[in-house]
Amino acid sequence: MEKTDHPPEPRIPPMQWYDRLNALNVSFLVFILAVVFSAKSLRVADPARQINYLENLLRFTGRFFPPDWSVTPQVLLSLVETVQIAVMASAFSILISIPLGVAGAQNLSPRFLVFLTRNLLNLIRTIPGLVWALLAVAVVGANSLAGVIGLTFYSIGYLGKFFSDSFEGVDISVARGLRAIGASRFQAFQYGVWPNAKPIVWSYGLWMLEYNIRSASIIGYVGAGGVGVLLHTYQEFSNWDKFATVLIYILLIVTVLDFIGEKVRRQITVHTQSATQKVAVTE
Repeated sequence: MEKTDHPPEPRIPPMQWYDRLNALNVSFLVFILAVVFSAKSLRVADPARQINYLENLLRFTGRFFPPDWSVTPQVLLSLVETVQIAVMASAFSILISIPLGVAGAQNLSPRFLVFLTRNLLNLIRTIPGLVWALLAVAVVGANSLAGVIGLTFYSIGYLGKFFSDSFEGVDISVARGLRAIGASRFQAFQYGVWPNAKPIVWSYGLWMLEYNIRSASIIGYVGAGGVGVLLHTYQEFSNWDKFATVLIYILLIVTVLDFIGEKVRRQITVHTQSATQKVAVTE
């Protein structure tokens, strides 16, 4: 038998150090440096002072037990108001954020409009939700309307960003085809963009509702209604057993909503994948 000479396998040249400086590695390196630089924030104010952290924690948490269940009727009424604030704020923010998302999508809007919209959303996100609620209280007074206004503005900053990113990820070839045959801009968006973006928009909307219920529990500290008013009152008078009761009910509400939201999001994902497969088979 004749021996066949196999050609030598090509050698892969070693990667230079500067070839590894992609966006992922650079951002990871910057994060590690930020962690090292920020480690000094873990130092105690007075190193000479001996503090038993575990003893302090146990002594403080011991005041929460047993919870005072006698405040249950009052807590449930405040929780209903909290959920109402979150639902209204989520509804308003979704309706307002959809056109803002279109205006901020680079594949749907002119560059100057994208620039203005993105900067507006950045400005809204810069202001914390508690500050938005405080501003609303100064305008409309200490009531649940202030909570709705504050959470609406805060939610718009995030949903507008999420929606614009979602619209940018959609294939707009169908929308362009509709425009080419005489459809209006609204019709092209309705039939060419919205069917693909709708599941993502709805998923983000559900997430924002869950988040707003948590946030609506806090904005009561500045008088914006909801169960946060009770939390602030119980804290002021050191009624930690009643405070614990409120926290338990908030945990139950958030857990149930998170479970329902997860089920709905899973159904949305399944429906979207099924629709995509049908389109692929048709093509």
